[in-house]
Amino acid sequence: MKQIELLAPAKNLETGMAAINYGADAIYIGAPKFGARSAAGNTLEDIGELIKYAHKYRAKVFITMNTILYDHELKEAEELIHQLYKLGADALIVQDMGVLEMNLPPIELHASTQTHNYDLDRIKFLEQVGFKRIILARELSLDQIKEIRKNTTAELEYFIHGALCVSLSGQCYFSHAIGGRSANRGECSQACRMKYDLVDGEGKVIAKDKHLLSLKDLNLSAHMKELVESGICSLKIEGRLKDSSYLKNVTSYYRKELDDVFAKKQEFEKASSGTVNPNFEPDLERTFNRGFTNYFFTGRIPEIANFHTPKSLGKEIGKIVDIRKDHFIIDSKFEIHNGDGLCFFNHNKLLKGILVNGVKGKQIFPNEMSMLVKGAVLYRNNDHEFAKTLKRDNSIRRISADLFLEFKENILTLFAADEDGISASVQFKEEFELARNAEMAITNLKNQLSKSGDSIYSINSIETNFTEAPFVQAKVLNELRRQVLDSLTENRLNAFQQPKTKALISHPKYHTKNLNYMGNVVNCKAEEFYHKCGVEKIEKGFELQSNFKGKTIMTTKHCLRHEFGMCNKEVSTGQKTNQPLYLVDNKNRYKLEFQCQRCEMKIIFE
Repeated sequence: MKQIELLAPAKNLETGMAAINYGADAIYIGAPKFGARSAAGNTLEDIGELIKYAHKYRAKVFITMNTILYDHELKEAEELIHQLYKLGADALIVQDMGVLEMNLPPIELHASTQTHNYDLDRIKFLEQVGFKRIILARELSLDQIKEIRKNTTAELEYFIHGALCVSLSGQCYFSHAIGGRSANRGECSQACRMKYDLVDGEGKVIAKDKHLLSLKDLNLSAHMKELVESGICSLKIEGRLKDSSYLKNVTSYYRKELDDVFAKKQEFEKASSGTVNPNFEPDLERTFNRGFTNYFFTGRIPEIANFHTPKSLGKEIGKIVDIRKDHFIIDSKFEIHNGDGLCFFNHNKLLKGILVNGVKGKQIFPNEMSMLVKGAVLYRNNDHEFAKTLKRDNSIRRISADLFLEFKENILTLFAADEDGISASVQFKEEFELARNAEMAITNLKNQLSKSGDSIYSINSIETNFTEAPFVQAKVLNELRRQVLDSLTENRLNAFQQPKTKALISHPKYHTKNLNYMGNVVNCKAEEFYHKCGVEKIEKGFELQSNFKGKTIMTTKHCLRHEFGMCNKEVSTGQKTNQPLYLVDNKNRYKLEFQCQRCEMKIIFE
């Protein structure tokens, strides 16, 4: 059977363990340095603890070191990679090709989405280089994914949920251009979430003070079957800055969706062990989200962005049908609670928020009345009761195990075998008295051994092979069970072997002899790599330059011509125009260029 991996993010040890407990087959987490979320670095001690915890479930831990590196950082980065390998890390996610020229341990290499894995030629090149896995661009459609799968043998990973970068990954220089904070260095200031005006060449304002680049969040939960069948091996949740409650909800939701697919298509199976039984009903809309889109998975669709706000909307729950002196009347099928946060758009399409102080049936008493709008659609962006439920829930993922108790010559031997066929045994010798009622004694023995407590195991069955039953104290049985399950866990960890063969890094011919700043080369080892691949001229990376005038600072498939009904492919001949368009903020003006053949929009720094 083909294993399909549910891959979840981890901000830290706590969120990583939560994601594993609620169904993740693998975790990706930031190294102490050089990760694409500079605010989400972790100590080696915590990473080591997470690796050990994950491996108990045959889950994996991938380490993100996916920023570009400066020359003075190369030695430190190489030493860190060796430390991570010694901890048992299962793979390293990288962007900088300079890493490939280091003296690496035999650690599996994954090409970050930051390596701009959008075109088939680029993906085939990275496969030939020696990457075990390639993390595909979010902009790819299902048909494009299938075409890539036909033409490559590398493992393919694809985002299924979470925040979307509006730029093609690894090709965004907006944040660095306006404030010196490089997205390729994990320091993105999220210029895409800010307000802009859209104006034409004559100064006419088409849109005023709108979040024109702020995308909704990705949600492909309705497409799990197609993704599994497409050849993707790893389905990735975004969110390395999210908390444990978010991970509990989202991970368990997708775990259930995938398990339902596997039940119907038995040629696929999950990539780790254990069963998840959360004490709540997961709901993607009830935790942080900006509204959802499937982006380009099914082709270009309208309204992939929310021009009115970059903030979380939550779940649509009803309408304001009447406004009274100190409360309003809601039309909703959902129960509203004290402490809920509600929001709505006013007449000017500005998002406004209120806090629920009291509820009497359909009467809602908020902390603020002045901003309410009759007829407004209400969203719950802080579900107070659901948040409490998530925080309280401490479900443990359980691995199924069978026990077998043997009694010979006053020696009790307890065997354990888990769902993966890994086994362990322990013995206890004592002068046991025989029970007068063997049948009852055996029943009592089984009942006592079935209590797996706070271990990671769920006892599936208990068998015995004796007719005369010893009388065994409960504390002895508890100790036997504890010892055999601890030994089983140790054997599970020992059975989880790291690869010992170093990845063979090759230098296939690159498709061009000239590499511009979008190649993100900022160190000597990256230059060495590309020169070995036949590149003759390499422009230094954007972060090493000082004059950005005329340079493309973002390339995106989010097209503002299309969003405002001006796409030359869709309007009649008489309406077609080459009128220039600009984004304007309170400091700068940015020219928009449209590559209609590739259905892309470029933002140029002026």
